[in-house]
Amino acid sequence: MMRRCSLFAAAVSALFSIVAPASAMTIERIVSPLGIEAWLVRDKSVPLVAMNYAFHGGSSQDTADKAGAANMAANMLDEGAGELDAKVFHERMESRAIELSFRVGRDYFHGSLKTLLEHRDEAFDLLRLALNAPRFDADAMERTRAQLISSLRRETTSPNSLASKRWWEAAFPDHPYGREGRGTLESVPAITADDLRGYVKRVFARNELKIAIVGDIDAATAGAMIDRAFGGLPAKNDLRAVVPVEPRGLGRRIVIDIDVPQAVVTFGGPGLARNDPDFMAGYIVNHILGGGSFSSRLYREVREKRGLAYGVSDSLVWFRSAAVSIGGTQTRAERTGDALAIIEQEAKRMAEEGPNAEELAKAKSYLKGSYALSLDTSTKIAAQLIQIQIDDLGIDYIKNRNSLIDAVTIADAKRAAKRLYGSGMLVTVAGRPKGVVSTQ
Repeated sequence: MMRRCSLFAAAVSALFSIVAPASAMTIERIVSPLGIEAWLVRDKSVPLVAMNYAFHGGSSQDTADKAGAANMAANMLDEGAGELDAKVFHERMESRAIELSFRVGRDYFHGSLKTLLEHRDEAFDLLRLALNAPRFDADAMERTRAQLISSLRRETTSPNSLASKRWWEAAFPDHPYGREGRGTLESVPAITADDLRGYVKRVFARNELKIAIVGDIDAATAGAMIDRAFGGLPAKNDLRAVVPVEPRGLGRRIVIDIDVPQAVVTFGGPGLARNDPDFMAGYIVNHILGGGSFSSRLYREVREKRGLAYGVSDSLVWFRSAAVSIGGTQTRAERTGDALAIIEQEAKRMAEEGPNAEELAKAKSYLKGSYALSLDTSTKIAAQLIQIQIDDLGIDYIKNRNSLIDAVTIADAKRAAKRLYGSGMLVTVAGRPKGVVSTQ
């Protein structure tokens, strides 16, 4: 869960949207005096600095009985650090429009910093304290725990949450990827401050740290700020191994009974690893089938032609040790079976026939043109650069991306389509769908 840690900073957030066009962007690889690598984009148009970073080691580092520990740690890093209690820590950020945020994914802990240039030193000092000396005070911890438990209780009656949670549990049973990253009503009450300290000690280290900085800052100053924030961390992390796994339950339907007027459907199957030679072809094929645009096959067949749902989409999701294609929709209980039949029919047709040449050309054009929207602010650029580093795509990926898309042939697309959609789907439905029952 993303934590916005400075309310006053919203007043200057618009400034972060002023950034040079992506086509004019130069990415520099820099190394700090202590040997920490980062990617830097200099932008002197506004007196701001935005930084994103990631540590290898996310919620998959939690044990089953302490699921949610990584997420709770992320929620508490701004709740006091060093000599500053939670109140003073927040006041320091508020008064200087400093934003620190922390969140946990399955494989990585992500953080970001935004600051006006004049408050740069203090912003990096606060980040240093949060990462190196979090307090995890008892009162702050119980307040955070109560908030998390309240949210988890609400989700027990949310069809969206129930369908998604059950899908991941069925796809990855007895595996960290199958657990809810925010924990459960059983695990969160059992988490202790020592569990949070243990997570931070094992994960926050310099050896697999990814950093991207965008703003009015030169390489020497950026290196000094990096060392200020991260230089005191251990040289090497101490992570639990996460074994590679394939999604299970393909061909299975699971119905979760909940009395709601509409049924929520989650569906998915195998994906493609980011370093798979067929990934770009699969990415394009997924866009054609259900990638979220109004031109996708699923949107056209489910919504436009039959009015079975307001929206339907499918996307590729990849981790270090697994990859899936996963999608969802919401429809009237009495029409759930019809919507599912169309979704499965279109996925099967894509697997057997692949896209046609016109669909492939239009998808390529859209994916090339829309990419600039992910690079139109300083914060978006920093986030993209972190993901490119995590995926090990190379510092020239943004420049090369269009040519990689153009290189995909119709034969590549058909091969990727068969790999993605030829094995069937795991489907979970939360609601009381007429004529849809669980299968084993």
